[in-house]
Amino acid sequence: MRAIGRAEVAQLLEREACTAAVARAFARHHARLDPAPATSGVGAVDGVFHVKSALGGEGRRYFAAKCNANFPKNPERTGLPTIQGALLLFDGEDGRWLAVLDSVELTAQRTAAASAVAARFLARPESTVLGLCGCGVQGRMHAWYLASVLRLTEVLAYDVRRSAAETCAVELAERLGVRVRVVDTVAAAARGCDVLVTSTPSRSWIVGWSDVRPGQFIAAVGADNEGKQELEPELLAESTVVVDVVEQAAVMGDLHHALELGVMRVADVYGELGAIAGGALPGRRTAEEVIVFDSTGSAFQDVAVAALVYERACAVGLGITLAV
Repeated sequence: MRAIGRAEVAQLLEREACTAAVARAFARHHARLDPAPATSGVGAVDGVFHVKSALGGEGRRYFAAKCNANFPKNPERTGLPTIQGALLLFDGEDGRWLAVLDSVELTAQRTAAASAVAARFLARPESTVLGLCGCGVQGRMHAWYLASVLRLTEVLAYDVRRSAAETCAVELAERLGVRVRVVDTVAAAARGCDVLVTSTPSRSWIVGWSDVRPGQFIAAVGADNEGKQELEPELLAESTVVVDVVEQAAVMGDLHHALELGVMRVADVYGELGAIAGGALPGRRTAEEVIVFDSTGSAFQDVAVAALVYERACAVGLGITLAV
């Protein structure tokens, strides 16, 4: 069994391969080539634990079970990351335990890769300005991945902690070679961009219909449990809504809140990203439509990226080999 830490996961992953693996995983999900992924959660004081699992893989079959702890108060209270966790990887055919991987880097990259896949189909090709609402690990990773599929010239960075936005701005300006401006409000980030990413722990909506403009693409990735919300329900009702997994978004994504208020029905969802990535549905249909990608995160993404990391780790000898 191989133990693979966060630095090694980062070393073994790169944007193009990760994005391609996630795109194929979405297409496989739409084609129902693998069993449906499973998810569960347990609440804790000031946080929640999520367990997501799936069986998948191209060629060799793998099973992955990921447990993430999400404690939004950690950075200010203890200095620890908001998200911490681990992923267990098994052989999908004989049940052998193959690896334990740090899941923070893996989760950040597979989530950003999903948004990059969505942006390829749903953002206007001429989009050049990215807005970030939330400048933590996920926000910074999204900027890195979206820069691989869009010709970005500017990033607008907002965070409730201005210091986080300022740190993010310095990092992204150097890494992406584009102009990065720190803005003072969510509205300033939303109204000034072509593509908006929301990656916050908000429990009430922060971006409304009045904050968007025609033709925008919004990747909403923060609402990964039923208590979190980033987008006004009216915004979803007035937009073209694409989700990663309909059944999951309906109970824990921003879609959940629109359904609960009765401003949308499940039938109003345009479709799943897998249908678009697999060619069963067209992507953006008009230059004016506002498109929301409600990303709640699925274990089929995890198993695809974990398999990629594991196979590369074995090939180059990275990680610690443990006897089991």
